[in-house]
Amino acid sequence: MPTLRLRFLALVAFIFVLMATAGLLPTPAWAVNFQPVSPDELKMTGEPKAPGAPAIILFHQVDRDDRGRTAHEDVYFRIKIFTEEGRKYADIEIPFWKEQGDVVNVHGRTIKPDGTIVNFGGKVFDKSIVKTRGVKYMAKTFTLSDVQPGAVIEYYYTTDFNENYVFESHWILNDELFTKSAKFSLKPYSSSYAQYNVRWTWHYLPAGTAQPAEAPNHVINLEVSDVPAFHTEDYMPPQDELKSRVDFIYSEDTYEKDPDKYWKKLGKRRNDQLENFIGKRKAMEQAAAEIVSPNDPPEVKLQKIYARVQQIRNTSYGVRKSEQEQKRNKEKDPDNVEAIWKKQYGNGQELTWLFLALARSAGFEASGMWLADRAHYFFVPQTMDGRRLDANVVVVKLNGKDLFFDPGAAFIPFGMLPWVETGVQGLKLDKDGGTWLQTTLPASTKSVIRRKAELKLSETGELEGKLTVTYTGLEASQRRVDERLADETDRKKLLEDEVKGSIPMACEVELTNQPDWKSSSPSLVAEYTLKGPGWVSGAGRRALLPVGLFSAPEKHLFDHADRVHPIYFEFPFQRDDDVSIDLPLGWQISTVPQPQKLDAKAITYVLEAKNDKGTLHLNRVLDVDVMLLPVATYGNLRKIFQIVRTGDEQQVILQPGGTSASN
Repeated sequence: MPTLRLRFLALVAFIFVLMATAGLLPTPAWAVNFQPVSPDELKMTGEPKAPGAPAIILFHQVDRDDRGRTAHEDVYFRIKIFTEEGRKYADIEIPFWKEQGDVVNVHGRTIKPDGTIVNFGGKVFDKSIVKTRGVKYMAKTFTLSDVQPGAVIEYYYTTDFNENYVFESHWILNDELFTKSAKFSLKPYSSSYAQYNVRWTWHYLPAGTAQPAEAPNHVINLEVSDVPAFHTEDYMPPQDELKSRVDFIYSEDTYEKDPDKYWKKLGKRRNDQLENFIGKRKAMEQAAAEIVSPNDPPEVKLQKIYARVQQIRNTSYGVRKSEQEQKRNKEKDPDNVEAIWKKQYGNGQELTWLFLALARSAGFEASGMWLADRAHYFFVPQTMDGRRLDANVVVVKLNGKDLFFDPGAAFIPFGMLPWVETGVQGLKLDKDGGTWLQTTLPASTKSVIRRKAELKLSETGELEGKLTVTYTGLEASQRRVDERLADETDRKKLLEDEVKGSIPMACEVELTNQPDWKSSSPSLVAEYTLKGPGWVSGAGRRALLPVGLFSAPEKHLFDHADRVHPIYFEFPFQRDDDVSIDLPLGWQISTVPQPQKLDAKAITYVLEAKNDKGTLHLNRVLDVDVMLLPVATYGNLRKIFQIVRTGDEQQVILQPGGTSASN
């Protein structure tokens, strides 16, 4: 589909072909360099505004230039090391998204406390980084030498962005460390061939900071000081939502003060683009007739269309081909739904629009909808940034209800959306500009990790047997997405490590089946053999067996007394454990804990242990049916999980064979 970005890129490419032909393209010139050594900074032993900090950022500078064929950004850091712990900051990690560009011109040095300078002369490595589940990116990594308490380290680099990221300018002010001083600048894109306007919004600027302002030379500047270190916590909203930041918005439209008028105008434009893309009625009617039968019930028709669209090769989820490979394969991006159907490939957005066209051809009332996913921030229409509506779904009216579909998102079962598209606001398109609508948030029972274990206890206290883990809904689809490009060895290790991580004690785990990684089925099933030595401990003439076999993930959850950020679960979820343990011949179950049942409305917890003729049955269900909680609720949430931990730590009292009953 034609978009502002695509039209812009085509224009820029044409201009630079002319410039290259005329020999007018400039050679790269790096504006960033080392700052002079400061004796006062070398003498520093601490920062009163960051007491106890192992290190602080003395100075941070970011200079972004969106002019020219590709945008680039020069970044400089100067860091003061105070303690032994602070020496870890000599291990430099420069993150970047490979799809956005590359990091070049990397330099670093160490300034010892006596002023001696040690320049970095080693190698910079590319490393794949996984910060959280599903978030993977690359980083340039290197280590500065001779770093000790009292030293100053500094480094700088340039990020060269790809052409299609000229519209992604932003400044992030917070860092892991306290920042004493920082400067930011942006030279916005401008062209005599096309009119583009730039405006900027800011979020959580530090107290006392002047708003970003444009200088007479049209460079936008910002200076900040005493920026607090960013505090990272488990289960918090996306960092982009919480950090101090400035975002720049490019638009070919004149500035609009009224959000309603802005979105109506954008909605009409996007609706026109969509109708042009799917407006191949005859071809779609023929295609729909090949997929569904006239006598199929409405939901069956939708299921068939959904499944057929997901069979088409989705270029968004494979290994990205280079331009040269595309030329060799003579692949041209489809420009309408008929071309997608003929070629049998398309990207995720295109396949979702194909589903829309087919659904309409099959007689359904269906609309396109653009939304902003919640992986990086929470969308607010008042920002009037159309670029943030970057994910598309289809709204289908069925039995009087709005149902949401995104078959272009691989591995998503029928009737579900990727978690980042659930519970978010979107613009449902129509010829009048569209209306705001919110996608559904699936209940916790739709995304479950169900563990069923059939184990035997040996006389030496070793547990051994079989374990089946069934992931359903978003738990299944997210793992399939994360591991789509991994090999079987990596997938096997992922699943085995996950089981090991759920058990509070060391154990041996071996995956024995081949889970279905390639389909969009609602379930992903993994089977294991499990062996856990020393699970049972002795206490005189008794043996004690903890009931929380898979309770490790909750063992230290929310155990900090204080909380800074809201609590944010990616999606509601449930953990359901069904464990049976056969005892050795002659052993008896002396005492089982009382059943536990906690009902805190959005969070429930049930634990039950039963004695069934020498076999111990343990059933545990933790249900978290909420997505976002304010900080004010943290005290109650912490109490809930303290009760969960207390329940999981209860023990079954066993009477080993050959001893007399004590109960």
